[in-house]
Amino acid sequence: MKNKIITYSLEHHKSLFANADTNTDYFYIQAQDHPYISEPYRAESYAIEFLRKGSIVMQSKLKKVIIHAPAILTLGPSVIRSFTKESDEILIDIIFFKPQFFLHNQANVFFLSQYEFFENSEMHVFNLEKKNKIKFEQIFSLLRQSLDNNSAHQPSIFRGYLYILIYELDLIKQISRDDSAQNPLFEKFKELLSKEFINQRSVQYYADVLNVTRKYLSEVMKNNSGKTASEWIDDIVVLEAKVLLQNKDLTISQISDILNFPNQSGFGRFFKKCEGISPLEYRRKNI
Repeated sequence: MKNKIITYSLEHHKSLFANADTNTDYFYIQAQDHPYISEPYRAESYAIEFLRKGSIVMQSKLKKVIIHAPAILTLGPSVIRSFTKESDEILIDIIFFKPQFFLHNQANVFFLSQYEFFENSEMHVFNLEKKNKIKFEQIFSLLRQSLDNNSAHQPSIFRGYLYILIYELDLIKQISRDDSAQNPLFEKFKELLSKEFINQRSVQYYADVLNVTRKYLSEVMKNNSGKTASEWIDDIVVLEAKVLLQNKDLTISQISDILNFPNQSGFGRFFKKCEGISPLEYRRKNI
């Protein structure tokens, strides 16, 4: 029987560092070592890492790469990855954040998934030239300084600098983009899903609209992102549910209606199947 890939929580990643804040949906740590996990795993959070000194080895899917400083590494939750040590002397800044934290007040729940460098194994690593190294040192410094702000605006300030970081990374990819364009069907499916996921959750519906077979659609999605079309649908519904559950003014029943479930029980079963806990338990843990 095939071993199940472990999905590590944000709390697990925090536990690897002695001084990480355990009360937020995000954290920033600068470490003189890397939390090497040699067994393949996924994470519930996004990760952006700035390797300032030294080298690490990352395996993503079937691709193994040695990453030398200065470099930035970007990883989305669905990416199966493992790490091993390459050099003794390491200095690395690591940011972990849950998607629902980043998407707070963001109308486009697909905002993060539109950036290929989080999911595409060919795009995870940014090797930095001197000019870009200085720029990202400044951005990471601002991110780190924002954590010293104890005001109610602190999460928004941190989130704002994350936006800047992601936009700057995307700019690098746009400049260096080669001719290996993403499969257009992959982009069309994501665009259609972002518009229709509230009302349409059948893979067959999307295959029919895109004029392909259900099997082919799932194969394209799997090859381009590591997830099938069905997993994409479930993930975007769960992500939207998590964002709504952060709003204390909405009842579970109202959220069920917004997401177009037939009743609250159906929503609860779906959420628990995907996340392992009920919507109410999730809300209690995260608010």
